[in-house]
Amino acid sequence: MLNNLTDCEEGDGGPNSQGDATSKESSPFINSSTSDVEKSQQYDGKNMALFEEEMDTSPMVSSLLSSLANYSNLTQGSKEHEEAENNEEARKKTVQAPRMGTIMGVYLPCMQNILGVILFLRMTWLVGIGGVFGTFTIVFMCCSTTMLTAISMSAIATNGVVPAGGSYYMISRSLGPEFGGAVGICFYLGTTFAGAMYILGCIEILLIYIVPAAAIFKMEGLEGAEAEAALLNNMRVYGTIVLSFMALVVFVGVKYVNKLALVFLACVILSILAVYAGVIKTSFDPPDFPVCVLGNRTLVSKGFDICAKTIERGNATVTTKLWRAFCDSEFLNATCDEYFSKNNVSQIQGIPGITSGIMAENLFSTFMEKNSILEKRGIPAVLDPEAPETNTNRYVLADITSFFTLLVGIYFPSVTGIMAGSNRSGDLQDAQKSIPIGTILAITTTSIIYMSSVILFGACVDGVVLRDKFGEGVNGNLVIGTLAWPSPWVIVFGSFFSTCGAGLQSLTGAPRLLQAIARDGIIPFLRVFGHGKANGEPTWALLLTACICEIGILIASLDAVAPILSMFFLMCYMFVNLACALQTLLRTPNWRPRFKFYHWALSLLGMSLCLTLMFLCSWYYAIVAMVIASCIYKYIEFCGAEKEWGDGIRGISLSAARYALMRLEEGPPHTKNWRPQILVLMSLDAEQNIEQPRLLSLTSQLKAGKGLTIVGACVEGTYLNNQPQAQEGDQSLRKLMEVEKVKGFSQVVISSNLRDATSQLIQAGGLGGLRHNTVLVSFPKNWKQAEERHRCRNFIEVIRETTAAHLALLVPKNISAYPSNGERFTEGHIDVWWIVHDGGMLMLLPFLLRQHKVWRKCKIRIFTVAQMDDNSIQMKKDLMTFLYHLRFDAEVEVVEMHESDISAYTYEKTLMMEQRSQILKEMHLTKNEREREIQSITDVSRGSIRRKNPSNLHPQSIAEESVGGNGEEKSEEEVQLIQGKNATPTPSSPTSPIAPTPAAMSPGEEVQMTWTDETEKPNNPAVANPENIKDMFNMKPEWENLNQSNVRRMHHAQKLNGVIVKKSKEAKLVLLNMPGPPKNRTGEENYMEFLEVLTEGLNRVLLVRGGGREVITIYS
Repeated sequence: MLNNLTDCEEGDGGPNSQGDATSKESSPFINSSTSDVEKSQQYDGKNMALFEEEMDTSPMVSSLLSSLANYSNLTQGSKEHEEAENNEEARKKTVQAPRMGTIMGVYLPCMQNILGVILFLRMTWLVGIGGVFGTFTIVFMCCSTTMLTAISMSAIATNGVVPAGGSYYMISRSLGPEFGGAVGICFYLGTTFAGAMYILGCIEILLIYIVPAAAIFKMEGLEGAEAEAALLNNMRVYGTIVLSFMALVVFVGVKYVNKLALVFLACVILSILAVYAGVIKTSFDPPDFPVCVLGNRTLVSKGFDICAKTIERGNATVTTKLWRAFCDSEFLNATCDEYFSKNNVSQIQGIPGITSGIMAENLFSTFMEKNSILEKRGIPAVLDPEAPETNTNRYVLADITSFFTLLVGIYFPSVTGIMAGSNRSGDLQDAQKSIPIGTILAITTTSIIYMSSVILFGACVDGVVLRDKFGEGVNGNLVIGTLAWPSPWVIVFGSFFSTCGAGLQSLTGAPRLLQAIARDGIIPFLRVFGHGKANGEPTWALLLTACICEIGILIASLDAVAPILSMFFLMCYMFVNLACALQTLLRTPNWRPRFKFYHWALSLLGMSLCLTLMFLCSWYYAIVAMVIASCIYKYIEFCGAEKEWGDGIRGISLSAARYALMRLEEGPPHTKNWRPQILVLMSLDAEQNIEQPRLLSLTSQLKAGKGLTIVGACVEGTYLNNQPQAQEGDQSLRKLMEVEKVKGFSQVVISSNLRDATSQLIQAGGLGGLRHNTVLVSFPKNWKQAEERHRCRNFIEVIRETTAAHLALLVPKNISAYPSNGERFTEGHIDVWWIVHDGGMLMLLPFLLRQHKVWRKCKIRIFTVAQMDDNSIQMKKDLMTFLYHLRFDAEVEVVEMHESDISAYTYEKTLMMEQRSQILKEMHLTKNEREREIQSITDVSRGSIRRKNPSNLHPQSIAEESVGGNGEEKSEEEVQLIQGKNATPTPSSPTSPIAPTPAAMSPGEEVQMTWTDETEKPNNPAVANPENIKDMFNMKPEWENLNQSNVRRMHHAQKLNGVIVKKSKEAKLVLLNMPGPPKNRTGEENYMEFLEVLTEGLNRVLLVRGGGREVITIYS
């Protein structure tokens, strides 16, 4: 038995098993199987003889520790790694990608991604528009979000090995494949659009600040929308060129990117140091950066050379280029712009210095409308409110309408590089150590830089310069460059190279993220992107990344791209925090992170901040991002591969299920919430195939995917010997449930006999308060045949047990005639014959059936039976009122059944029924004889009932053969069939016939009957003298000796059947009250006969028995 068990374990869960398509985590605990000879040699002399039979599943500690010591991070999927380890032929000599430590692998890439384009191109503008207070609030909120996310990420990253994929791997293994795939794709899109944003920033610096003459679409002389369109077209052309070059560099190899990263990061650090040096210098020697102001309006510096209307040249007053810009001629008597004439031109210092006190002016926000003029605070200006605005192109204008949430959306991408290290976890020497330390250090460093920059910019630079986004008022200089020392070009070139480096980092990390998702196989259409070069470089993923990045470049506006990627990053960060909080709160046994400085409250706070920032940035972008994530989630749920990663969502499901079950235990459901929770009793054949699959079709039509469904089956035998058959049966049930779209659970019970197994299912099915309240079992087919007698007895016992357990019972008769889920009834009726009220099940079932597309077109008719003393007209009115309150649409008909004499047919039918029962009790027959005897009685019951001259009929012969008592042991089936085995047979009497007539037999066939006890045969006058045997079908003299209760029941069954057939013969389905079983076991055959008579002539009948409680109510 132990060997068999080991074989089963090897077959079901061995290393080479395909399993159930559930990807296993890469593990050093799996050993390849070896032959018995190899095992004996392998463990010989190792003092392991006691455990050698278990070595396949439980390796020695020495080999385990060796595997753990040699374990490494994986750049490929876990399943592929496992298969490669177990398959010697599949091993290939691959070129390993370079491994990096904390500084090179995490800290510097994070610094480079965080300190990027926004710091150099938009930070001064953010401070000028939002004010020091507002911008500091934005920076603090965003940096707090990333720090809290980094803490959660550190806890997850140190809770086990993190292979390639970084953030995607952490989210998917913590929240499951659906959440992991959805958030992974969003994060991939965010990283890709970040690359586009960095490239756009790079081109903006190149075309505006370095070589404006390189523009293909010339902007000189253009104004307004035309100038803006020309700039965007230049961005598109140059952005595509730069993207192609960067993609080529990444394709050549990540090691070149890492080498270039040092150069680019050096530029970033030098630029930041230059800014700090310039701030210090302003305290004692502010730079000379004059800004020309007309009234309080800032002028574009390229439109003039001298900040004055006129100048004294010799003894004459000469007008300047500024005069000619606002007047129609260069003469002093020219007609000039009204605002120009009424206001003076003045020059202010753009960078007054840190000791100037300009901070007070920059503390608060100055939000602007698009195309509004940039104005200097504190300077008076003469303005006619009714005069039209003229010469607006001479002033510095706002290019976009600004508001607080816009500033949040534009700024947040500057802190989104925190996962640059974790994305490259496959290239790290020790990801568990490097990711937390490097990420938190990078966030701390950059947060200090950002917060200090906000304060220093507000303290050193005038507000009009800060709000001048493109430096139009300071000779086209980069605004942050005007502050730098020793030269603005340090910042210009430093920011140019830093944006190039950040773009390269994004194009390096994004394809690896996509490759990790593709190799996991959870999104089928992405599998092609899992392939790459020999050293694992993701070639196809890089190509797709470049194509998506091109979309961002075609948008061309940095301010428009920034909120898009903010959404994707914020969604990813939100789910990282959620994953950490869930794992902490659920206290899963595997949650043992090395990083200890985390708490679930911090994770929830970080998640709340992420959600808040998403809607602060842009509520419509937030909704779009959530819709995209939801679509990917549902796609993975329906089309993706099945994965079991021990994720937190499964833990939530378990906790929620436990909570719900405990709540259900508090009491039974209210009548309004009652629905059939069905236990379906299926039967399996010898090959463990399902015998009556239409039972599940009916279940699906009744349930429509709601409530509990348990599909149970029984296997005869012992658990140790018959477990494989039970597993086969369970697989058959699951497959059929999937085909029939039945949502529920399958359960196969093994017992020494089928009766006990069925009883166990009825008693133990379900869990706690989530138990079945209805049993669905098919009517036994061919129950009159000898080999089916046990099914008949099991069926009656099921009825008794469901009655005792107060469970409802549904018995479909002729189940093979029921429609499949693919059929449709375009017309017809569902007829309900409401004989007795047992809780309202008869009313509820047709309503539930009509919810399904098979029965939707059928109409409901409800029939009820009126007795002699009933007022049928009033009954119909009351029933219609009752149905109206129940909100059921149905036709109503009251059928009158008048008292009538019991017909001769009823007496004869009852007599044959009792005779058969008596024969089976008093006679011990062999199996063949019993089959022939029952068949003969069945044939008589179907033949002509009225016979003439019955006294002329005599048996031709009776064999005197003894079977049973002395030497031959009866089978279990015979013992169960013959109820009166121990009863002493009595001589034949007029009320106990013992032989069928020859008329009931086939021609030339004789029925052989014997008594159980051979010693009694000579004393039996019927056997001694066959002439004295009374014909068993000479019926009329025996009518007065019949059981009058049986006669009444047969009479009612026959009469009710006649009415039902008359009214409902063409109905698609007939629902009928099921009478209760006999209390004693002597009338079981009679009960089955009553059911047969009751349903005779009907195609589809559903016998219904209530569970003893109300299941419908008229109240809301």
